[in-house]
Amino acid sequence: MNTPAHLLIGAAVFSKGGERRLILAALVGALLPDLSLYVLAGVSLQILNIPPRVVFDELYFSDLWQGIFAVDNSFLIWGALLALALWRKSGWAIALTSAALLHLALDFPLHHDDGRPHFWPLTTWVFESPISYWDRAQGALWIAPLEAALSVIAAIVIWWRRPGWALSILMALLLAAELMVARVWMFVFSG
Repeated sequence: MNTPAHLLIGAAVFSKGGERRLILAALVGALLPDLSLYVLAGVSLQILNIPPRVVFDELYFSDLWQGIFAVDNSFLIWGALLALALWRKSGWAIALTSAALLHLALDFPLHHDDGRPHFWPLTTWVFESPISYWDRAQGALWIAPLEAALSVIAAIVIWWRRPGWALSILMALLLAAELMVARVWMFVFSG
């Protein structure tokens, strides 16, 4: 899924009654599994001036990058952190780790040939799903509208909880980003 969709869905599912602290924790948790990709790609593209083809066709699949992705996309690591949060009875940590796990659960079936090793450190095996959230050749034309619909519903749920004007505006910006990104994936980057 696109990162804005993860943020919206995680915040809607793991925030209670519009509590700002839980919304923010869920937003952070939903972002963390993708953060390393943004940092690595951002530095490579903007600072090191590496061509996008090299970044996304070579570096993305390199042992180094996949090793980093293995850590922040591990069901086992996030599951252990959730267990710790539950043991400590920390509401914000439960929201954060649960949103990260939901992110992984939504990504797992939606990556055709660009998945991550979700069961690290036990294995570096990567599930190759028959469907993709972004590749039209692998079903994105029906996944993207579902993802967009879930994002709209999530934004409405959050707005209904009245989290305050700043978070309401942030949700509107995330929804706009999701709708724009979904369109770009479907019509520009896929064949």
